[in-house]
Amino acid sequence: MPKMKTRKSAAKRYSVTGSGKVKYKKQGLRHILTKKSTKRKRNLRHAGVLSKAETEKAKGLLPYNF
Repeated sequence: MPKMKTRKSAAKRYSVTGSGKVKYKKQGLRHILTKKSTKRKRNLRHAGVLSKAETEKAKGLLPYNF
């Protein structure tokens, strides 16, 4: 059986922690920042964590990371 391919688009966006959680960078911090409050921008700096359902989908995209 051939090796499974990793979806490179997902590999660039997600990283898997040691406990199996999937982290990602939140959107909205690239441009048009003047109208966003300091508190909102500060909260966007923290990494997001995928939900359990989304993590199951990510397992299919990143077969060798789990």
